[in-house]
Amino acid sequence: MQCYDVFNGDADGICALVQLRLNDAEIKDAEAADGLEACPDETILVTGVKRDINLLDRVIAKDGDIITVLDISMRTNADDVRRLLAANADLFYVDHHNPGDIPKHRNLHAIIDTRPNICTSLLVDDWLEGAYREWAVVAAFGDNLADAAIVAARTLDISADKLTKLKSLGELINYNAYGRDISDLHFTPKYLYKQCVQYKTPSAFLSGKPEIFEKLETGYAEDMSRARNCGFVAPGVTILDDTSWARRISGSFGNILAVENPERAHAVLTHNAEGGYLISVRPPKNNPHGADKLCLSFPTGGGRAAAAGINHLPKDDLDGFLAAFKTAF
Repeated sequence: MQCYDVFNGDADGICALVQLRLNDAEIKDAEAADGLEACPDETILVTGVKRDINLLDRVIAKDGDIITVLDISMRTNADDVRRLLAANADLFYVDHHNPGDIPKHRNLHAIIDTRPNICTSLLVDDWLEGAYREWAVVAAFGDNLADAAIVAARTLDISADKLTKLKSLGELINYNAYGRDISDLHFTPKYLYKQCVQYKTPSAFLSGKPEIFEKLETGYAEDMSRARNCGFVAPGVTILDDTSWARRISGSFGNILAVENPERAHAVLTHNAEGGYLISVRPPKNNPHGADKLCLSFPTGGGRAAAAGINHLPKDDLDGFLAAFKTAF
């Protein structure tokens, strides 16, 4: 039997997996204390940059293999979900994006919730009955769900200063996930996950690995400063430069714009390898709906109601996107 952990490389995907594996470690410690044989710790990690969501096509599983899938669209991975189920693999699938048609299969356990105030880590937190809730709070902040993060944190003994630090950590882990490929990132998602999972709480992680936080904090400040110098091509729509810094900051910049201007929808465009645009869309913060509907109207679009995107918009289609964006919001 082989185990695969397939997860989005952003804060939500990483923190969701951290919670599950910390829980597994606790169970194994209890089993070892009882003299039982624990399962192997090593799993095959499958992840990538934020927009690298066709991840299940990398998994070649056999009968009895166990695949945990976190924070990637079932709709986008539908063919591979069916392929893996046909191979008699077991899938535990947790996500908050538009799933399309969810297969009915004895080997699929799916926890899917597309409400705009939920993320994958909060779903895992509910599944684990709050066992590692601080990590879920970090993820919610990273997914620009500050209200949901604050509500979740109310059950914890967290000071205002500590909550601010968790907010920063979530935003920085999320910032790190954006790029055309791994070379654009400060840290690979696999590395960040392996560092985080060593600590039962993000507060302990911050104390144990301060150099990671400091590097991300410095990079974020520098990239955000450059982004703010870019103008708008239409109300709420900005096109960033064709550089690594622009690709890194694109998602975080969209979140910042949404918070600063909650009545307006925003779209942040960066240049992709195909010669077109990669687009992040945020609806008005005060009415977080419609981003998925807009983006799904384009061939490579996807996401959720409160945050969605298009992986490739040909440059000749820019005017069409601007018109659709204006109509949608």
